This record gives sequence, C-alpha cells and structure tokens, in this order.
Amino acid sequence: MPGASQMDNLIIRPLEEADLDEADRVMRLAFGTFVGLADPMTMFGDADMARTRFRSNPDGALAAQLDGRLVGSNFLANWGSVGFFGPLSVDPPLWERKIARRLLDPTMELFKKWGMRHIGLFTFAQSPKHIALYQKYGFWPRYLTAVMDKKVEAGRLAPNVQLFSTLDAAGQKTALADTREMLASIYEGLDVTQEIESIARQKIGDTVLLRSGSHVDAVATCHIGKGSEAGSGSCYIKFGAVRPDEGAAEAFEKLFEACERVAAASGANELEAGVNTERHAAYRAMLARGFRTFLTGVSMQHGNDRGYNRQNLFLLDDWR
Repeated sequence: MPGASQMDNLIIRPLEEADLDEADRVMRLAFGTFVGLADPMTMFGDADMARTRFRSNPDGALAAQLDGRLVGSNFLANWGSVGFFGPLSVDPPLWERKIARRLLDPTMELFKKWGMRHIGLFTFAQSPKHIALYQKYGFWPRYLTAVMDKKVEAGRLAPNVQLFSTLDAAGQKTALADTREMLASIYEGLDVTQEIESIARQKIGDTVLLRSGSHVDAVATCHIGKGSEAGSGSCYIKFGAVRPDEGAAEAFEKLFEACERVAAASGANELEAGVNTERHAAYRAMLARGFRTFLTGVSMQHGNDRGYNRQNLFLLDDWR
C-alpha cells in the first residue's frame, strides 16, 4: 500500500474514454465493498453508471491517477442552475488516503465555473464518515431520499403523451424549449436538456412528455434496460417533474401511468424512481401507487440550501 509520501504522485485530471473500463471496475469494487457484498464486482448488476454519465457530460468527469493507474473517479451532472455529483469512488486499498478530498477540490471548482445556484449529492445516511467528509465542503444533510420501485402494469399510452424519440429534429427542439419553460416555473434555470439528449444519443431509454396544447405539463427521463442506469428488466426515472399548478397531483399520476406503459413496451417489469421525502406530497403519492422503498439515503445540499425542495412539489430525483 502506498505510503503518505507516495501520494504526492497522485494526479487529478479529466477522465477520458480510455479510462472507462477501469473507472467502472473501481466504482463497482468500491461500492460493493462498502455495502458488504460477497462479490463486490456484482454491484449495479448490468446497469452502467460510468459510461452513461461520462457520455452525458464528459466535461464533468474527473479521474484520480496514481503512478499511472486510475484509482478513483467522480462524475458531475449539469442541470442548468442545479448540479450534483456522484458516484465518487476510490479503490478500496487506498481508502483513508484523502483521494476523495483531492477529487472534491476540482469538483467544487467546476460547479463554480458553471455558475450553479444549487448543488448537492446523495450519500449513505448511515455513514458518519461520508457525511463528515462532505460537510467539510459545505454540504449539509437535510431530508432522507427514498429510492423506490413497483411492478409495471401494461396499457396504452394516453393521447396527450409524447415520446422524445418519436419527434423529428424540429419537434425535439420545441420539446426541449417547452420543458425548460416548465422547469423554470419550479426553479429558475433548472434545465435537464443534457439528460434528455444523452438518453436519446446513447439509446438507453426515452423521455416521456405530457402535453396540453403547446405546454409541457410533465416530463420524465427514463433509463431502460441493460447498459443504462436501470439494468435489465427495469425502467428508472432519473428525473421527473410536473408543472406546479392546481392540476399537479393528477398530472403526477398520469406521468407514472405513461412511464409504466413505456416500460412495459420495452420489456421492463419494474419501475424505479427516487424522491426526496421533503417533497411530502410526491412521496405519499408514490406510496399510494404501490411503490416501496428498497434503498434510503440522504441528500446533502451546499450551504444547507433548500433548493427546489418543498412539500407540495411533484418532482423526482435521487442524485445517486
């Protein structure tokens, strides 16, 4: 194991395409070891976190290299005025060597460069070490995040549902602009264009849009199947939001119905989504719909800023 002086050889640099196999290996090993799997390399199954996130935002991927070998990485998401990072992983034999901190320094610089108003992360609620580390960088734990799933029910799509993949170039451009307008009513500058375009470009799922006339009433970015962030047999709503008006609760139900139809049509039998429990109405609606929690974490937010978390907001994200 390298001594303290050898850590002087540690380099933090942009992650590259050629690093992805090793970044994936270290990530699975690190998280699988932490949660105590008999075979840590089975962590995440056939879901892919490293490649999908790098290809979504290569400018937000960082590598830790020691003596020519990749030993850690971090991935940053750019949602307009909102950013989050993870998974941040370090090769287990090198834990406690402050490599995570070396990755966090440029992480915070990137968020500053991008002009983020609200930044955060998801971490293990039961880990004092994780929470203490991130507190050193100004992140504070707020409400729990429930990651939930349910069995998919098949059916036909309602007439007001659009799939991003079925639109032509002009239609996609319009859909992105209309989605940005809707999200701005939730939080100024919130923009998931990067997520929508990445899913389409990588062909790892689809984006569901609920419309009334020229307005987008709801949106959900869905990863589906092997090689996505969902894995085989699963549809994962990475982000979902409903226009915050008097019809929000009904639109939230319709959005789930549409996502289930899309999941079933793609051969998935499970729908997965995460919600910050500070969004109490959304959390209760998911429980009533049959979702059950299989993983609980905590969202940590820079400056203890509340961001877009409020009780009556119907928005899904879990920042894993």
